[in-house]
Amino acid sequence: MNLARVPRLMWKSLRRPDMAATRAWSETVGLLERLAVARGRAPFGVRQLLGATREPSVSALWERLGERSFPAMTESLDTAALDAVGPGASSRLRERAERAVRHEVDLLGSGPVCLGNVIDWHTDFKTGLGWSPRFFKDIAYQDLDKPSDVKVAWELSRLQWLLPAGQCYLLTGDEHYAAAVREVLDQWIAANPYAASVNWSCTMEVALRILSWSWLFHACRGSQAWSDEGFRGRFLAALWLHGRFTVRHLEASPVAGNHYTANAAGLVFAGLFFGGRGEPARWQDRGWKILQGEIHRQTLADGVNHEASVPYHRLVLELFHFPALYRDRHGLPVSREYRELLCRMARFTRACVRPDGMVPVIGDADDARALPFGTQHINDHRYLPPLVGLAWGDADLAVPLSGNLEEVAWVAGTAGVARLAAQTAWVPQPAGFSDGGAYVLRAGQHYVYVDCGPVGMRGRGGHGHNDCLSLDVELDGVHLVSDSGCLAYTSAYLERNRFRSTDAHNTACVDGQEINRFLDSRALWSLLDDAHPVVSEWRVCPDTQTFIGGHTGYLRLSEPVMTWRGVRLDASGCVCIVDRLEGYGSHEVSIPLHLAPGVRVVETSSDRLSLMAAGRSFHVHWQGADWECVVEPARVSPSYGIATPTLRVRWTREGPCPAELGVVIMQSEAGRDVAGSLAALRADLHAAIEHQRVPA
Repeated sequence: MNLARVPRLMWKSLRRPDMAATRAWSETVGLLERLAVARGRAPFGVRQLLGATREPSVSALWERLGERSFPAMTESLDTAALDAVGPGASSRLRERAERAVRHEVDLLGSGPVCLGNVIDWHTDFKTGLGWSPRFFKDIAYQDLDKPSDVKVAWELSRLQWLLPAGQCYLLTGDEHYAAAVREVLDQWIAANPYAASVNWSCTMEVALRILSWSWLFHACRGSQAWSDEGFRGRFLAALWLHGRFTVRHLEASPVAGNHYTANAAGLVFAGLFFGGRGEPARWQDRGWKILQGEIHRQTLADGVNHEASVPYHRLVLELFHFPALYRDRHGLPVSREYRELLCRMARFTRACVRPDGMVPVIGDADDARALPFGTQHINDHRYLPPLVGLAWGDADLAVPLSGNLEEVAWVAGTAGVARLAAQTAWVPQPAGFSDGGAYVLRAGQHYVYVDCGPVGMRGRGGHGHNDCLSLDVELDGVHLVSDSGCLAYTSAYLERNRFRSTDAHNTACVDGQEINRFLDSRALWSLLDDAHPVVSEWRVCPDTQTFIGGHTGYLRLSEPVMTWRGVRLDASGCVCIVDRLEGYGSHEVSIPLHLAPGVRVVETSSDRLSLMAAGRSFHVHWQGADWECVVEPARVSPSYGIATPTLRVRWTREGPCPAELGVVIMQSEAGRDVAGSLAALRADLHAAIEHQRVPA
């Protein structure tokens, strides 16, 4: 054991004794594994596999495993049926499969990259920098002074980019797809011996491979390409070692997140894949016990995940859902409380969907999925709520959303799609999530998402950003105001900090200070818990919806400031925003709105500007004493590793508080009483502030 970790482990033992014991055990096992790797000992092979499974031969084991149920489609799927639920899905899937056959990938903003006949699994192919194979605990994979991104090597090794080849084998029966999958798996196994490469350095990565490898087994197991006894033995032994590694190196912590959830999901998958007694039974039991505890710890009462990220909420929902579905397929119990939390999480995902079918990229986003079967955009989450509803008998969720249903077909089969098609489509409604601090204002094709939640990971930061009171706006189905997203992690830590900063979000920034202070510029998943949200009003009326809230992030200043925002959406598609800063002294205040990519500013004046987007015009008016408005270049990241140029409109003011700015965004100016709309919201905001009585 590393003695330097002892004080930390002792502190953890006081808070979560179970996790402290887990980490101590991992350190002890790691020492033994280090010795085995140093001596070049093969820890597990076919002989040990057969002994552990009590099977007479690899063929017998193969047949037994192939008969076990899996929580997704692993049978032949008709091309016409797939195209019926997702027009053009089969051709898109075939294109992805052919790229996989050629070892061509497009990961984390890389653009199309051909990896060659022999894949280098230990290198970030975006920079050419890598990590030489050695014992996993000795690999320094996060060097913030180098541009290398270990996520590239990890994402490559998840082999999710290989799933389309398995899907096309099921669609067509063409052996060259199964042969390509086998070749890649053989290469990976040869290049990544147990615990001896960067691809073992993060247990989450090991666990996620269990999900994709187990599905590929069921998809391709009957092919001629997978009939070789030697390959079968190598593959199953390697998959067994993934389960063993995961249970030995759980990423436990007092406040756990998606890594620990992924570990547990991998254990349930490995245990149910192999079945029987012994290690698999213990893996399944351990993983399920963790999931049952963590779904309560990580999910707030309203169903929002505690990491304060819409993309990570999707990932964690999948990680909680698929293991439960796997158990259900094997006749194992899933408690009513667990199912209800899954459905609450699915309702939040559904509420987030904009009229254009995408979700706002609030908080961190690294494109992570559990088992990605669809060809839709990474920010299209519409497949997930119906999947959860179908699985757990929730009639409200088991209804179609707009968009294609191809992912539903790959998990629930065409029968599941038929069940959805027989239901009336979901009619979007306004929704407020008071624990997670997410408020969705809707009227037909008009949408506003307001973030007024706590900092992520229950006050620690995690995957949350400095985005309290920030918003995302879509009018008439056109995305106008965008969150900035998440460009990078360790490969560019200054960019990481820039994209999670207050200035990168559509919320007021005072004196250039952060809403929640950075603990350190290199502490990339930590924020101080300064900005406590205050929701004063959430009102849904037939023709309008109103949000009024604030945060305490700037009460720490020597001359404190309390930040308030009111937002109102009416049925005609007019968005009113009033910002008020109450406090003492003179301050520099900046309030930006980052325009979505493709939105152009075509006309400006002293108190208004006009926008063009998707061939339509929109208008922005504002009122407020001493505010200056500028339009300047900006960037937003719709997906990890991608920075898209855009513009932002920014209002600035230097002077004494209180300070107030009113902004109206609308499609048509005809008959619009801008001053009256702002005055009405302003009066409600003032009344709410007076009622709240939060001292500045």
